[in-house]
Amino acid sequence: PRIPSDFGAGIVVVQHLPESFTAIMAKWLDEICQIEVREAKQGDQILPGRALIAPGNMHLRVKNGRDGGSVILEQTTPVGGHMPSVDVFFRSVAQEYGSGATAVIMTGMGSDGADAIGEIKRAGGLTLAQDRDSCAIFGMPKAAIERGHVDRVVSLSELANYLISVVGRLRQEVLDGARVQ
Repeated sequence: PRIPSDFGAGIVVVQHLPESFTAIMAKWLDEICQIEVREAKQGDQILPGRALIAPGNMHLRVKNGRDGGSVILEQTTPVGGHMPSVDVFFRSVAQEYGSGATAVIMTGMGSDGADAIGEIKRAGGLTLAQDRDSCAIFGMPKAAIERGHVDRVVSLSELANYLISVVGRLRQEVLDGARVQ
């Protein structure tokens, strides 16, 4: 709810939830958030001020094209016991966005996403993890931190403001770069 409606980047959420719950969660979040929140559908555009939630029975990948980012949904087999898998998602983010990506790994059991967030870091993207004190379950962030794949650890209460500052800084760098050219 702390992300403003004019947030300058699109948000994609991959969470281990049953298929029957993701649409309900997206609707609830849409009601309490300033940005648009909805369950992702094949080909949805990743737009500033919009959050897309991965359906509970599909892997979500992203594609960065001439017209911006979009969502690719695949109903294949679970990866590491998960569908959607954070590893599948983060790998596509690393490949498609590289240094332009910001990834956050938050509360959750196990280590899904812990390796693939490292691919985003190696590609030059910014990687964040939720801190132990604000996690319900510190498994996924802990695994990513222990593997050295996290640039900064933030509390849940600090996360929105930090993301707002990062997106604003990145937008300014793009504008400054455009002026230089």
